[in-house]
Amino acid sequence: MPDYLSNSAAETERAGMLLGERLHTGDVILLTGELGAGKTTFVRGVAHGTGSKAPVASPTFQLVRVYPGRVQLAHIDLYRIENSSELRDLGLEELAQQGAVVVEWGERLDVDGAARVEFEHLGGDRRVIRTIRDLSH
Repeated sequence: MPDYLSNSAAETERAGMLLGERLHTGDVILLTGELGAGKTTFVRGVAHGTGSKAPVASPTFQLVRVYPGRVQLAHIDLYRIENSSELRDLGLEELAQQGAVVVEWGERLDVDGAARVEFEHLGGDRRVIRTIRDLSH
């Protein structure tokens, strides 16, 4: 996915949906960007792209939410994670074996082969969604 300029929440969700349509079991996507940059809105689109009808919400307090679909999608939010032992307890490898995984605050992880998507908030509803590393397929 090339750099994408989004002018609305609907456009950010649409960009996520396009990525979700391409996901396979084992895919890991790390999302980076400041608070309010559109990461959860993007994940809502990713979930819809995998065929999930489940409502998507930020898993900030729950850490992991799982959405059923053509490919199961695990949505992880590392905002409140403070140490590496908590990261180990997430079961990232197991989640990736069961479906795809998308991680908000993904800069806190280093996962070989993971796609990286960066969000830059430009003010108002505008953002740049930049693919740093695309999916390998």
